[in-house]
Amino acid sequence: MIHDDFIAFAAALPPMRGLMGLDFGTKTIGVAVSDSLLTVATPMETVKRKKFTADAARLMEIAAERSLGGIVLGLPINMDGSEGPRVQSTRAFARNLSQLTDLPIGYWDERLSTVAAERALLEADTSRRRRAEVIDHVAASFILQGALDRLRHLRG
Repeated sequence: MIHDDFIAFAAALPPMRGLMGLDFGTKTIGVAVSDSLLTVATPMETVKRKKFTADAARLMEIAAERSLGGIVLGLPINMDGSEGPRVQSTRAFARNLSQLTDLPIGYWDERLSTVAAERALLEADTSRRRRAEVIDHVAASFILQGALDRLRHLRG
């Protein structure tokens, strides 16, 4: 089920199960996962987009392998707060994904996540080629970590 409200998403999460964070792009989907205590996000992989069925199958495989309890999808809201075509395609992807799983799906504002990921990789002195390989799943970990921090705040 898709939750537009993050508090409703938090309430729908099962206990002691990690989350998957996704940075949904036109060519790739960055994937990050959390631990079962919902404390830390770890970059995992970048899925090269092909067809929805193949992309979704890989994401569901990751969720099953790790017994994940929910999905956090980065929502690419414009800097002025408006929603453009990328938000619409992200929401459409979430609707299609929700047809394949009972896992709760929540959105997280991903503004500047790729910028933060790029900055972190530059600070780590990562080569340009390596940055291109890992930027999407590192951005997914920034998205997921933001959501995890909010969950920790909500749960006091």
